[in-house]
Amino acid sequence: MEGGMDYLADERNKAEFDVEEMKIVWAGSRHAFEVNDRIARLVASDPAFRKDYRATVSRKELFKNTLRKAAYAWKRIIELRLTEEEAGRLRFYVDEPAFTDLHWGMFVPAIKGQGTDEQQQKWLPLAYKMQIIGCYAQTELGHGSNVQGLETTATFDPETDEFVIHSPTLTSSKWWPGGLGKASTHAVVYARLIIDGKEHGVHGFIVQLRSLDDHMPLSGITIGDIGAKFGNGAYNSMDNGLLRFDRVRIPRDQMLQRVLQVTRKGKCVQSDVPRQLVYGTMVYVRQAIVADASCALSRAVCIATRYSVVRRQFGSQNGGLETQVIDYKTQQSRLFPLLASAYAFRFVGEWLKWLYTDVVQRLQAQDFSTLPEAHACTAGLKSLTTSVTADAIEECRKLCGGHGYLCSSGLPELFAVYVPSCTYEGDNVVLLLQVARFLVKTVSQLPSGKKPVGTTAYLGRVEHLLQCRCNVQKAEDWLNHNVILEAFEARAARMSVAHAQNLSKFTNPEEGFLEHSGDLVEAAVAHCQLIVVSKFIEKLQQDIPGKGLKRQLQILCNIYALHLLHKHQGDFLATGCITAKQASLANDQLRSLYSQVRPNAIALVDAFNYTDHFLGSILGRYDGNVYPKLYEEAWKDPLNDSVVPDGYQEYIRPLLKQQLRNARL
Repeated sequence: MEGGMDYLADERNKAEFDVEEMKIVWAGSRHAFEVNDRIARLVASDPAFRKDYRATVSRKELFKNTLRKAAYAWKRIIELRLTEEEAGRLRFYVDEPAFTDLHWGMFVPAIKGQGTDEQQQKWLPLAYKMQIIGCYAQTELGHGSNVQGLETTATFDPETDEFVIHSPTLTSSKWWPGGLGKASTHAVVYARLIIDGKEHGVHGFIVQLRSLDDHMPLSGITIGDIGAKFGNGAYNSMDNGLLRFDRVRIPRDQMLQRVLQVTRKGKCVQSDVPRQLVYGTMVYVRQAIVADASCALSRAVCIATRYSVVRRQFGSQNGGLETQVIDYKTQQSRLFPLLASAYAFRFVGEWLKWLYTDVVQRLQAQDFSTLPEAHACTAGLKSLTTSVTADAIEECRKLCGGHGYLCSSGLPELFAVYVPSCTYEGDNVVLLLQVARFLVKTVSQLPSGKKPVGTTAYLGRVEHLLQCRCNVQKAEDWLNHNVILEAFEARAARMSVAHAQNLSKFTNPEEGFLEHSGDLVEAAVAHCQLIVVSKFIEKLQQDIPGKGLKRQLQILCNIYALHLLHKHQGDFLATGCITAKQASLANDQLRSLYSQVRPNAIALVDAFNYTDHFLGSILGRYDGNVYPKLYEEAWKDPLNDSVVPDGYQEYIRPLLKQQLRNARL
């Protein structure tokens, strides 16, 4: 707690489990909890990291403050000699989109993943010391998801041993890269490699953009910011940029050549390093996005849960207290599945970290057998978790009623900051179509005896899953995780098989894929939901010490699964996985589970261990002292600097005095 009276103390006393132990479960380990806790409090206690002004300042002022914070954060990282892990957590808790996000999150990993040893030795020390600032320039004005459609060219000039980087069309302008607009000195630029008039695919090139002396753009480079974006504050602290090249020359050794090398004579030579290496970077980035989803979702849920306890409305008996909003079943049925989803996404994110390690080890051993499945799995989970989280933040805003619309609730800005994740690193619908393509291919290969691996292993039991019948007879039967898992497996398998059969009727498979793409997306979602449910259940099979922890997690797991079953019962019924009666029993059980989670709701969000600074929400304050703080905050708005508004004499007074004819409008 951060000082003052705790208005939520009674709620905290209802907890049926050890909150401190649950904080460690949420963090993933005691070490991670201790690092997070220490760094979060370090940031929260430093006035240099204030952020309550963000919604009311101009974009220029906002951006300059972001530059100041980023420089100050780097100063503190050096002064405190923070480890790489601690530095990453500090940037996370500063909680402001900045050019450093792309420098550390995309530029550095691109060089590590795609650069040769020599290139890494040259560029990484500069990047690690921030002597250069980098960004990731892939997306163009005319192309995003279709990377192979990028138009920027990199033409090899054998006479000078250089690549000529050029933007041949308006739509080839790089558009959207974070950090590009004003801050970056360098970029990894993705362009079509051309040698002797022949194209060799899209590759990455390290290109200096600005002078290291005066920050002016180098010759042949047109660069700027793409303009204001959705929301107050929010992602407007990021300088998303536009970039055009007019025949800019770079040395040959600035092409990232870990996989493909271009010789002095202009010959393309495939290196010993397998091209599949890029999968490692892709899995890393996507697991980070899933982890971010659980963080953003848990923030929104924390705010909505605390405020739902504070807020009272209707139900007063004989002049007594009104009913807490959280005690209405309509509120619980909207809020508690989101609370369960936050935990579910946290645990599937943990598993993805393991998957990343596994993928890297297999790559090093030249084992590529699980790569297509890992690619499909991470693509699907990125899509599922970000879409659900974006929708959930907006739902949490609505769960907070009118006050949720205030910037001081923290929810409008959280939504505006988060929603781009549905598009970047792969449009969510496009990613689901990639998953669907993989599922159809897996099903089509079953007759040949090819065994599905990883998250598709259940398809190896497809004959059983096409015939099995759910044996639930009473509501409590839905608490059996084997029953839940088989229902989700049967639904996913039946949808994939049905769509594969539909596609097989087309003489042109691509035509069939386009025709059935809407249905295929639904099959991909079913598969991804199965993954999350199964990983939650696997988490419960681990040793979870601490009083009452496992029981609370079991309740949340059941809420997550049964809410999905209720929401998508059309799928389960249409595929014959369950009966209408069993669907009704699942809903009965769900209502019972909501009642069980109710006394633990505040403790379950306390386990996220977020400081008030990080939450940035008056409605979600730890102490629950909402109304006095809302009133206090209102008077801080610049509009309240004067009692009579600027413009009264020019516009309001002439209106009131019927003198508009004489007013200077």
